[in-house]
Amino acid sequence: MLINILFYLFSATLITASLGVVLARNSVHSAMFLVLAFFTSSGLWLLLGAEFLAIVLVLVYVGAVMVLFLFVVMMLDVNVAQMREGFTRYAPLGALIALIVIAEICYVVWHPSLKLDMLGLTSDVAASASNTRSLGLVLYTKYAYPFQLAAVLLLLAIVAAITLTMRQRPNLKKQDISAQVAVRKGDRLRVVQVASEKRP
Repeated sequence: MLINILFYLFSATLITASLGVVLARNSVHSAMFLVLAFFTSSGLWLLLGAEFLAIVLVLVYVGAVMVLFLFVVMMLDVNVAQMREGFTRYAPLGALIALIVIAEICYVVWHPSLKLDMLGLTSDVAASASNTRSLGLVLYTKYAYPFQLAAVLLLLAIVAAITLTMRQRPNLKKQDISAQVAVRKGDRLRVVQVASEKRP
């Protein structure tokens, strides 16, 4: 009973946070809603017994990817008004695609001929089995090259984000290290001779 209550609570929070990501007017608020969505997704993974995936979702996505995303959003100076100009033009197409995806999901879930035999797909697992060890064996043996490719893509994304933030913009203060090192005392300091006042 408690698991069902937690499932519906996490699901409702996840749906609300997902809507907040899309509908929030501020980009930083959207990112914070996405953090909440990741936390609730982690709670759902815990309910399913996938503890490793739950902690990875919190540590990697919330702890690393979302922090980087927040820095990029705050440093890029995104013109929100200009981005929203074409929203109404593409809204009908987006709504049509969303309805098609919802219809496909409903068809797969409720159509009797497509239901999977979950009991036949599962196998007996020992009580001492570790999710982390099983995932590690699969990642670093069968999927070693795709795993490394994903790491390279994430590195490229980080480099691209840094490159975007370092572009030339007006009124941008940049630090010139060579000019600071080569500075001389005469360039920065001016000695002024002030006549002393005579007391009456």
